[in-house]
Amino acid sequence: MRYVVDSYAWLEYFMGTVAGEKVKKIIESSEDEKLTPTICVAEIYAKVLRVEGLEKAEIQRAFIKLRSAIVSLTEEIAVEAAKLDVEMKKSVAGWGIADSIVLGTARKKKAKVLTGDEHFLNMPETIFIE
Repeated sequence: MRYVVDSYAWLEYFMGTVAGEKVKKIIESSEDEKLTPTICVAEIYAKVLRVEGLEKAEIQRAFIKLRSAIVSLTEEIAVEAAKLDVEMKKSVAGWGIADSIVLGTARKKKAKVLTGDEHFLNMPETIFIE
């Protein structure tokens, strides 16, 4: 299966939480294809840098690159994300452009979003972890 691993899922994995244990099976699987949007790299790196410092942020960034393919924000994904952003903000409180980029990436790559972010709850593209 192909997954877009959201920032939420990566952070839970790195923290070793119960939700992170569920993510671990997928992240460490050699059978599943994992994709990480560049916006998620930015979100994770910023949080880890702020909380744990540069060395830990670099270690985790290297691990993400080892375990998943990094997906750049292409024009095609950006346009899909913009359309989603307008649509989703009408019905999901707190929906942000990063959420739109993650969902747009999943749709363009025909993947499931691996997340526990409540913005994605009950969406057909979501594998929800908690």
